[in-house]
Amino acid sequence: VPVLQTNNGPGLTGLMTIAAHLVRQARKDQLLGSTAEEKAVVQQWLEYRVTRVNGGSSKEDTRTILKDLNMHLEDKVYLAGNVFTLADILMYYGLHHIMVDLTVQEKEKYLNVSRWFNHIQHYPGVRQHLSDVVFIKNRLYTNAH
Repeated sequence: VPVLQTNNGPGLTGLMTIAAHLVRQARKDQLLGSTAEEKAVVQQWLEYRVTRVNGGSSKEDTRTILKDLNMHLEDKVYLAGNVFTLADILMYYGLHHIMVDLTVQEKEKYLNVSRWFNHIQHYPGVRQHLSDVVFIKNRLYTNAH
């Protein structure tokens, strides 16, 4: 469990608590959502990240997570709709190790997740030290004669 020791007061414990604190310290409150509904959706995905993504270890867990996200992202640009939030950042970091290992076919199976992930990894300042996950398939053969 991550711990952040602050200069004034006790340390903060837990990924979501620390992340929300740092967002507020940076005065980037829009990353937590603007409306009550957006805030609730952001919180929902942050909880999903901690309980399901961090807790999921089997191949079946991974498939369920990717399936859930793929369905949710079917008509959305970001997890909270049309607004980039902390949920997108932390979900990106939680899924990176999974996305790196997916085959081209698996990435195509979870097309909405792949689209979202590729978009997030190219969002300014997000990827940091993590490797770039490639989504482009080389076409060696075409149907054209």
